[in-house]
Amino acid sequence: MIKKGGTYVVMGLLNTDSIAYATGKLIEEQGGKVIYTAQNERLKKIFFDRGCTDLSQEEKDVLDIRYCDVTIEEEVRTLFAEIGELNGIVHSIGFANPKTCLGDNIYTDAVEDIKQGFHISCASLATVAQFAQEHMHKGGSVVTLSFASQVAFPFYNWMGVNKAALEALVRALAREYGREHVRVNAVSAGPLATKAAKSIPHFAHLARVWKKMSPLPWDVINDKKEVAHAVVFLLGEGSKKITGQTLYVDGGASIVGGELLPRERPIKSMPAKRKAAAKERLERMRELKKSHE
Repeated sequence: MIKKGGTYVVMGLLNTDSIAYATGKLIEEQGGKVIYTAQNERLKKIFFDRGCTDLSQEEKDVLDIRYCDVTIEEEVRTLFAEIGELNGIVHSIGFANPKTCLGDNIYTDAVEDIKQGFHISCASLATVAQFAQEHMHKGGSVVTLSFASQVAFPFYNWMGVNKAALEALVRALAREYGREHVRVNAVSAGPLATKAAKSIPHFAHLARVWKKMSPLPWDVINDKKEVAHAVVFLLGEGSKKITGQTLYVDGGASIVGGELLPRERPIKSMPAKRKAAAKERLERMRELKKSHE
């Protein structure tokens, strides 16, 4: 569980459809204080102030949103110095130029775009961890977001490379900051229909692939809440001895070889006969328990 009254920084807020927002709301529900970050005021105005029509102005005003460009070390240092004592960080940040780093072909001569994507999506976690852990005087947790880095998907290209590097960095940082009682982990989520995902060419292809691979039903819209639960678990008191790990919250797609057979695919609802049989078994168990009391 989240430490009640503890301070948690959720970095990478775009709008209410984001994993960052879902995570922040869950932290608040469990009694934590949440500080969000956006890259700058311009992006906040475009994606949050104007783009979030599901929140009233009053609801927007009560959120504590700070600005931090994670590619600028001084901004990261200043952010955490101003916040002070911390309990946890969520690094929900990633970017790759969709015109050059995503799409039909992985090769591109846009080397500066590749460098920028790596800096934002991977290397920035090291910057965040360095300056955040200085304010985790009683230990803490850093959690970042990844995606299916152990395999190659079409169109994802350089972002897939960045996510693989991100998970390697998680392990390195976990080793580095364990002495400070700071844990570093990743959550690898299945495809979710967020603002960031919309920049991925043929995102709908990924969603269709998941339906053929995931043993559990996967909802690209609503399952961001399930991902948020995993992030909050890794932030909280119940995961004190977990570090350097990547936790998969993807409906099980990561453990499946090839596509599911038709008979293996998730059923939409439990058939009436199976419901009746399950109910009958439960009644028998209750009767058996009573007979032994």
